[in-house]
Amino acid sequence: MPDQQTSTHLAARLSRLPITRTHRRAIVAVGIGLFFDIYEIFVAGTIAAVLVEDFGLSKTALPFILGSTFLGMFAGAMILGRLADRFGRKRSFLFNIGLYSVATVVAAFAPGPVFLMISRFVAGIGVGAEYPLGDTYLSDLLPAKHRGRVATWAYTISFLGVPVVGFLALLLTPHAPLGIDGWRWIMALGGLGGIIVLVLRRRLPESPRWLASQGRVAEADAVVTAMEQEAGPLPSVELEPATATESDAPLPVRTLTRPPYRKRMIMLVIFQLLQGFGYYGFGTLAATVLTSQGYTITESLLYTSLTYLGYPIGSLISTPIIARLERKYVIIASAVAMAGFGIGFAVAGSPALIVIFGFCVTVTSNVFSNSFHIYQAEIFPTSLRSTAVGSTYSLSRLMSGVQGFILLPVLAAAGAGAMYGIVGVAMLILVVNVAALGPRTAGRGVEEINPIPERR
Repeated sequence: MPDQQTSTHLAARLSRLPITRTHRRAIVAVGIGLFFDIYEIFVAGTIAAVLVEDFGLSKTALPFILGSTFLGMFAGAMILGRLADRFGRKRSFLFNIGLYSVATVVAAFAPGPVFLMISRFVAGIGVGAEYPLGDTYLSDLLPAKHRGRVATWAYTISFLGVPVVGFLALLLTPHAPLGIDGWRWIMALGGLGGIIVLVLRRRLPESPRWLASQGRVAEADAVVTAMEQEAGPLPSVELEPATATESDAPLPVRTLTRPPYRKRMIMLVIFQLLQGFGYYGFGTLAATVLTSQGYTITESLLYTSLTYLGYPIGSLISTPIIARLERKYVIIASAVAMAGFGIGFAVAGSPALIVIFGFCVTVTSNVFSNSFHIYQAEIFPTSLRSTAVGSTYSLSRLMSGVQGFILLPVLAAAGAGAMYGIVGVAMLILVVNVAALGPRTAGRGVEEINPIPERR
């Protein structure tokens, strides 16, 4: 293991860098990988009506198809996140996207619903680690002063996956190019696109911080030196005194059970169990809701595709909002807005209102999403951040896999208004939870946000 002076010097060298060619390659490679995470999440929900028709699925079978990917993602986030700490970010990046690509192409040729469910579960294992791995790699590589602004571009690239899925479904599902069903092409394109990500990632360096943490200091130095050469002339390295602050003091996992982190863990567990109802409850079920209201498959795909344009737009406009306002309150306000617009979508009586309310849901969804991704990383000490965030974030994947068994029966029995009423209740509990238990972070240093608990 490296000594503290070596790690501090490496971090200082990384922090003084401008955005280099390596940083830009990382943003593109991570962003496109996250694109396929989003693509995979939304593809089954978007073409659900077509799958019901082609496979003759019952109302009880559809939730298994929709939930299989999320359950695979839950497993992938738990397993591959740990492997990244042991074997490296780059190896895990290559393995997870390779697994996703193979399983997704296999899913495209599924002869029946059971085969499709199993192959999508395996694809979910691969793509489920995208967000934890992407967040970790960018955090390791990007200079601190540029991290928030630049990382937002990776997320914005990823959210382009939602309208792409929508418009591909609109264009391809009515047809069978080369005698192959359109929905199969949509899945195959996701898997083949993953191969592009694989090629891009092979050119990325291993995380220098991870290399240093494994005692591979010479390799870490070589990576940073190459980035320094890309940058050109640089200011001198400024080292801060090594102190036992939140940023460098290793803490035991039991720290998360002590104040103030115990309350934050409780808050984040409740939050992750509920946030999927608002975020994925609309996006993955919107087309199904519209077909249940009597719209044709083509009409539902058109309206859904138009609403999906709000996802990348919401991600873009979130940057100045998050920078200027207290993130805790942005999360609360956007959650309330999501619930309100979702209910408006459910009761909308015309195509224009459907698109308007749906677009507003997707815009506010990504203000919500980007806010909580930044917020959850701020409220835990550096040495425990991945443990706290990774373990709780996996719960959102698990709950998103289960929610179809809750929401779809309500949709069938009581209609869209009742279904989005449940989503609204979940968001209300989430808002109360964050308001009561979430700390404020705006304008506060990390040492102030994350004090070291007294030793017992």
